[in-house]
Amino acid sequence: MSKLLEGKAAVVTGAASGIGAASAIRFAAEGASVVVADIRPAKAEAIVADIVRGGGRAAVCEVDVQNPESVERMIALCVRLFGGIDVLYNNAGTLRQGTAVELSVKDWDLVMAVNVRSVFLGAKYAIPHMRERGRGSIISTASVSGLQGDAGSVVYSASKAAVINLTRALSTDHAAEGIRVNAICPGTIETPPVARALADEHVRSAYVQAHTMQRLGRPEEIASVAVWLASDEASFVTGEAIVVDGGFTSQSPVGRLPDPRPTHLRS
Repeated sequence: MSKLLEGKAAVVTGAASGIGAASAIRFAAEGASVVVADIRPAKAEAIVADIVRGGGRAAVCEVDVQNPESVERMIALCVRLFGGIDVLYNNAGTLRQGTAVELSVKDWDLVMAVNVRSVFLGAKYAIPHMRERGRGSIISTASVSGLQGDAGSVVYSASKAAVINLTRALSTDHAAEGIRVNAICPGTIETPPVARALADEHVRSAYVQAHTMQRLGRPEEIASVAVWLASDEASFVTGEAIVVDGGFTSQSPVGRLPDPRPTHLRS
């Protein structure tokens, strides 16, 4: 059975843990050669070791995704090691909480740089190489927070909304060159930062209940969507923000309340 990404070269940022690690591992399992990029190279090395043990091809790249020279070196490494770049998955991101009054200007700038500027930089340096090949897929991790206004999360919500519309703008500019650009909007996914944030069982329970599937997502479930978007199976898909949230955004506020109907009327 053919692999979905056989012969492709890919870069995944924020790949040392969570969604990025699951995606790098899955990309390699589907036949891609993968640059595992992260600001934490020691942790990225462990992901590369897992991939190589499984028979895949991968290399580590230490990257600061908000730094132009660092991102340019990352793309150049993929081209040098694997002969080009077919897939760029902009997954690296960060979060700082607070209202506009509470949030520092420093934290605003950091989140916008890591979450948004990184997508611009990745596209800036990857697209010329993709253009030479006449094809490419750029994927970015946005969030359901980019589709609605989360309380106490003004910069994160703004940054993820920016990722979604940057995705649309990039897709418009480069579709004729065979380069597809899409975003994924996860709901609450079981990653290390989420586990820390939901350490309180009452808070965790509230988040679980907010998803109609009555559970949180797994990094591997986002990786599956990323693989599909990276593959030729999604050859007519571009400019999309694909929601993968276990029903978090599908229900109205009424759907979050107890069913008001008498028990005998419920199907």
